[in-house]
Amino acid sequence: MTTKVLVVDDSVVSRKMLIRSLPKEWDISVTQAVNGKEAVEMYHQGLAEVMFLDLTMPVMDGYQVLETLQKEGLDTFVIVVTADIQPEAEERVRKLGAMAFVKKPVNMEKVLPILKEYGIYE
Repeated sequence: MTTKVLVVDDSVVSRKMLIRSLPKEWDISVTQAVNGKEAVEMYHQGLAEVMFLDLTMPVMDGYQVLETLQKEGLDTFVIVVTADIQPEAEERVRKLGAMAFVKKPVNMEKVLPILKEYGIYE
């Protein structure tokens, strides 16, 4: 069964790097969003079973996305991927429902253990 993955980052380079870090044999369809507003819209379209979410973006940042998902009772597996590695940032996103927190630059060695730990990828 194909998993719908949404990659949210205002940087095209970061989105491409993240997509390249996903397991090649993982049965996924990938959609990309350049800001949080697009991410929420794409979630509503059913395109985000797993969401890789940057925190710092224009229009609507990652925190606002998490707050919106939480407020609306929406269910998706969110992995925050950010350069903001302050302990306060990690604590805040976890309280808002993020399942994992990955420091940029991202690579398969950082992503794969999370996917396996939560049974998203075997």
